[in-house]
Amino acid sequence: MDIVLTLSFRSIRLHGLRSILATLGIIIGVVAIASMGMMGANLDQLVTSQLSSLGNVLVVRAYTGPATGFEGLGGGGGGGGASSTLTSANFQTIQRVAEKYGTVYFLYTTNDIITIKGDEGFATIYGMTPESISKIFTLRNGTFPRTTGSAVIGPSLADRWDLKVGDHIKIGSAESSQETIRVAGILEPRGLSVDLNSDNAIIAPDKWYTNFYGGEGQYNQVNVAVTDIKDIQAANDAINNSLNHRKNVVSIFDSSRLLSTITSAIGSITAFVMAIAAISLLVAAVAIFNVMMMSVTERTHEIGILRSIGTQRKEIRKMFLYESLILGVIGAFIGAALSLLIGYTVVLLLVGNTEFFFTLQSFLPIGEAILVGILVTVLSGAYPAWKASNLNPIEALRAE
Repeated sequence: MDIVLTLSFRSIRLHGLRSILATLGIIIGVVAIASMGMMGANLDQLVTSQLSSLGNVLVVRAYTGPATGFEGLGGGGGGGGASSTLTSANFQTIQRVAEKYGTVYFLYTTNDIITIKGDEGFATIYGMTPESISKIFTLRNGTFPRTTGSAVIGPSLADRWDLKVGDHIKIGSAESSQETIRVAGILEPRGLSVDLNSDNAIIAPDKWYTNFYGGEGQYNQVNVAVTDIKDIQAANDAINNSLNHRKNVVSIFDSSRLLSTITSAIGSITAFVMAIAAISLLVAAVAIFNVMMMSVTERTHEIGILRSIGTQRKEIRKMFLYESLILGVIGAFIGAALSLLIGYTVVLLLVGNTEFFFTLQSFLPIGEAILVGILVTVLSGAYPAWKASNLNPIEALRAE
């Protein structure tokens, strides 16, 4: 072993308690940064996973003014007049230019009173073709509508009203007009959605919808579920060039932008939290600096002896840099090991889901924390090492 490295280990052993306290600061800093980074990585992967299925949808509506950026959220809205709806010609154009990119389907939408087992409430009513219903949704139980008088309902609506397959729902008010529809199936949950919120809705065949509400061929929106998310911009451009080339006829909401905005916000929050956690490493850096400066002061006579027997300045520098590096490596790797346990606990408590914990993206913050921890200790030891190497040998020998 290099004699300089041996002397560095010897100094650390002789000042064990002081070295342990300095190393503890590095451990705390590494654990803090790694744990916060793992929390952010897991949150980002969880949100991306939950929203990725929503990031491939284009929501097309009649142009009513400048976009606010969130028109597509939920796919709700009332009936509206012709100025706020898309025509059959609009739909055919969208279908012609965009169907090669994925599934194109239209929606009728309204909110209405529903009566279930004598109790009244409100629900969103969607009208879609039976083919679109079977393509877009997944059943929890039951079947898709086979007759005009049947529909599928969202799981939240079913649970709230204790509805089962075969039950009947009255739609509309008794004072005006009212229709009864049979529950053919209950859908799987879809959660947050930008194209339509089906969890608390009734999805009926389009023929039933227009027979009851009218407005055939006047659609509230047209959705394009793109098969490959890489084609979403091409589909957007195709629709825009076909319908908006002379004047604004439709507004197009690209759900992938919402996904990018959310993941970017999570990244910013994670970076901010990690920056706060990094303060503990700054405290550790001050501790390392203090330890190394004390070591230089206490070992001035030793440095004088080493210089007098021919030890070069660069070797003196290496000896002190080795000491800080050893402390940093020990603290960083102990902190990394503890980060696995503490990080898992943090993710479980704050994110509530550890599905993505054992992934490369989740472990990357540990590697980053190790590198930062080691770098901080080396930088903290740089000045004391320089000062030690520049001591006057004669004056150093006089030191007690």
